[in-house]
Amino acid sequence: MRFRKDKKLMITAIILSILFILGAAGVLFLNQAKFGRIPQGKRLERIKQSPHYDGKQFMNEVETVTMTGDRSVFAVWKDFLFGDKSQTVPDTALNVIKTDLKSLPQDRDWIVWFGHSSYLLNLSGKKVLVDPVFYQGSPVSFVNKMFKGTDVYKPADMPDIDYLVISHDHWDHLDYRVVTELEPRVKHVVTGLGVGEHFEYWKYPVEKLTELDWWESVDLGEGFNVTATPARHFSGRDLHQNKTLWASFAFKSPKRTVWIGGDTGYGPHFEKIGKKFTDIDLAILENGQYDKDWSLIHTMPEYLGKEMVELGANRYMTVHHSKFCLSKHSYTEPLENAKRAAQESGKPVLMPQMGEVVYLE
Repeated sequence: MRFRKDKKLMITAIILSILFILGAAGVLFLNQAKFGRIPQGKRLERIKQSPHYDGKQFMNEVETVTMTGDRSVFAVWKDFLFGDKSQTVPDTALNVIKTDLKSLPQDRDWIVWFGHSSYLLNLSGKKVLVDPVFYQGSPVSFVNKMFKGTDVYKPADMPDIDYLVISHDHWDHLDYRVVTELEPRVKHVVTGLGVGEHFEYWKYPVEKLTELDWWESVDLGEGFNVTATPARHFSGRDLHQNKTLWASFAFKSPKRTVWIGGDTGYGPHFEKIGKKFTDIDLAILENGQYDKDWSLIHTMPEYLGKEMVELGANRYMTVHHSKFCLSKHSYTEPLENAKRAAQESGKPVLMPQMGEVVYLE
């Protein structure tokens, strides 16, 4: 009897020890600098004044649930991590043009897309870098790997950046290693309310940071102005969700207005943005990583053409594809979506190769 009791105690002690070790490892993992920091102090007090903050978290303009399918979260994650990727991930390297970005003309407006939602704009001589992810798009390098051949650009390839625009703090849009390496060459950061906490934690001077609530604008000088506009999405780099604001941006330069869409599902904000900004020359829309299991937080294909019509821009380009597999659709499907949306909207859609220079004038 004594032996059985001692054995039970020993097994219990082993189990508790394993749980303690796992818990400690989890805490250490989540305490890594790359996870950033949730807003606090004066920044949190400002957040509490936002009409889009309910006292605990930021909210979308319309009711939005993250998961919309009939499957459990566990089943969705299991499918994502271990499901068949024969059609979702290319088995050969994709063709990417390696452009010398530092030698491109200053006196012409252009855009270079690096895959997924990362791109560089030259607008009236100012360099605008959006959501640069060049190292990894997840907390661990073995999950959400870049497609073969798409990792050719690194921070050292970028020219000095006048405006670094971050749409939200998800890992596939905010790459810790990239932004920390770029800091000495970034003049200004424009992002959603609360996201600046990560940057300040990562040693960015607060003077470099501009954080905007939806519909807030800031005059950047020299004929440049940016307005944060709504998006239908969510945020978070760890277990804390929606503590920072996700956004899109209307970026005005002396020559043109570019709408930076970020991540967003379809919603009434598209029509509102189109009515407020009637001079959008180029709108850059999310198109990829959608699924019926999360149909409200990413643009489903059937809404892409509708978004174009409601925005009323002169031309479009779609992103959020061709670099990562975050859904179950074919990696080529977003390109077909873009072609179909162009027909539905009657508007031209730019479809550049990754690394290709597209002149806007």
